[in-house]
Amino acid sequence: MKAKNWVMDRRLITILLIVFVQMIGTAMVNPILPLYAQNEFDMSSEVITLLLTAFFAAQFIAGPFIGSLSDRRGRLPVLLLSQIGTVIAFLMIGFAQSVAVLFAARVLDGVTGGNIVVAQAYVTDIMPEGRRTQALGYVMAAFGLGFIVGPALGGLLASLMGPQAPFIFAAIAAFATVVLTYFTLEETITPEVRAQNRANARANLGPAELIRNVPLMAVMIVSFLGRFGFGLLIGTFALFAEAVIFAGEDFAAVSLGVGLLLMIVGIGQFLTQIVLLPAALRRYGDPAIVLLGSVWRAFGMFALALATGPLLGAVSMVGFAIGSGLLLPALQSLATKTVAREMRGAILGIHQSVMSLAVIIATALSGSLFALDPAIPNWIGAILISLALLPGAFLWLWARKNGARDGAGAAVMT
Repeated sequence: MKAKNWVMDRRLITILLIVFVQMIGTAMVNPILPLYAQNEFDMSSEVITLLLTAFFAAQFIAGPFIGSLSDRRGRLPVLLLSQIGTVIAFLMIGFAQSVAVLFAARVLDGVTGGNIVVAQAYVTDIMPEGRRTQALGYVMAAFGLGFIVGPALGGLLASLMGPQAPFIFAAIAAFATVVLTYFTLEETITPEVRAQNRANARANLGPAELIRNVPLMAVMIVSFLGRFGFGLLIGTFALFAEAVIFAGEDFAAVSLGVGLLLMIVGIGQFLTQIVLLPAALRRYGDPAIVLLGSVWRAFGMFALALATGPLLGAVSMVGFAIGSGLLLPALQSLATKTVAREMRGAILGIHQSVMSLAVIIATALSGSLFALDPAIPNWIGAILISLALLPGAFLWLWARKNGARDGAGAAVMT
């Protein structure tokens, strides 16, 4: 069923609300977790970054399975299961008494962390192809709104109520998404289609078929390089802020400062996806937008590498927000356009796993690189994101060769 006005589609609005609430919780947790681990469990920077590695390693293994499972068994059961896993993981962190429990919680959250992938697959089910990038942009805008509220709220809760408070509130927010999903969403895949998907996916989603899909491979390379740079950033951002941007400040001030900087990312990403992305889509296609996003992301990373105080740190967050706001919806849309309908969830899961693999390696290395010099992870991230322009340019040229307007996504179909 297609709504006449797709923006007002009740299902889309519900998904956006679910993503928004989920990201409030996630955005409260992520900036505080490194400082929480350092101050409450006396963990070194090398071990702290392995907490991120554990999450993304679990997500890397589970991602394709979760996405494919949603194609074969339905979006709603998988979405609910993954959301419940997130609730339990946040509670485990908040009440953790040992480092082992912290790692177990991150692994659980990674294994069941396919809720956003399934939500994106749900959106591709209900949106026509020509409007998919913008719809996914609205999903990313909900991400942005969550990051406006979440980091500042997490920093405030940690400074006023103690380091455990953000994790408890995050669990409550995640539980709210379970209730929203159960009572408001309807399944988009009928039993007959699920049975057909099971048969078709087994026949069409082998490694050889994926490798032969040249534009899909280009999308994956852009995503891998960009996500590797992002992984270096998230692995050390709170530590970099404490050591450089807010040098000499106490835990409460650093927590609040980190939250406010990430709030800038949320605001910038939200405005990008509401204002800049629609304007770009009217003039360019997805591959060209991938190039624009990569340029802005690289600028943000170079600015962060040079930052010695809050002002340049804020400028870097603006550049990174604009880049991410343009880049991510276009990459996700391109990925779904390179495969058949019955493989949308699976390909989004594989795309998520490719990005998770990049973050696994990046976060595992980031602590050691940070120990050499706090700015090294940011410099390497900036260079790698710049290298993503090469496969991005290939995508754009491929699309133009096939006759698309300004490299629009439709021409990237194999």
